[in-house]
Amino acid sequence: MSRLAACFEELRMVGNKALVPYVTAGDPEPGVTVSLMHAMVAAGADIIELGVPFSDPMAEGPVIQRAMERALKHGVSLDDVLEMVHTFRQTDADTPVVLMGYLNPVEVKGYAEFAREAQAAGVDAVLLVDMPPEEADDLLSALYAHDLDMIFLVAPTTDAARIKAITAAGRGFIYYVSLKGVTGAGHLDVSGVTEQVAKIRAQTSLPIGVGFGIKDAESAASIARVADAVVVGSALVRKIEENTGSGDRINSAVAGLLAEMRTAMDGC
Repeated sequence: MSRLAACFEELRMVGNKALVPYVTAGDPEPGVTVSLMHAMVAAGADIIELGVPFSDPMAEGPVIQRAMERALKHGVSLDDVLEMVHTFRQTDADTPVVLMGYLNPVEVKGYAEFAREAQAAGVDAVLLVDMPPEEADDLLSALYAHDLDMIFLVAPTTDAARIKAITAAGRGFIYYVSLKGVTGAGHLDVSGVTEQVAKIRAQTSLPIGVGFGIKDAESAASIARVADAVVVGSALVRKIEENTGSGDRINSAVAGLLAEMRTAMDGC
């Protein structure tokens, strides 16, 4: 059983939902990331979503765009991100790690080589925002040959036929984007999310994670009531930005918000 599958199964058995923080690797500088990953786990994170810096992050709002710019100023590459995961794995063999990013760096490396290196580093799954399932056959073959899951996005505008295609191609979990627009934008409509999650559940037995618009303990708890995983990104990256210059303050600020979310989620 994969780390992701085991994580969701363990949470299901005790009636809890996965808390999935997103941070950009190398933000605000490379030496912060691994320590921050451990701090997030200690604060209650179940799965870590690690962003691969990219120069044209089309799905990201200004907060995560600035995070990627900060990481890129330090020259953080896909190879550097894989090395961060490898280092994290020296002392954490259990927490699933999902790489989230864009197709170009993976294409440059080559699908087979990327899959081999990602598996060796300890990556569990990949989410590439600009890779649709209709064009993913070669990538999926490479990933699945190395026991890596591919996570696809479902949007509020995705119709039933396309949901079926996405859920058939994906593994690990399905990521429902709760808002139209980029990360960090808009107001979370919980009733709308509930309706859309039900439509996705009708098509798949995979766990369903919900992200975009989750900013605090209250919104995390409201999503935990209807989804299997709560993904939080911009709110954490903003904490990093506000505390740039001190790794200890970054860890404390990010862990503090995650701990509040974990408590609220477990109590809902």
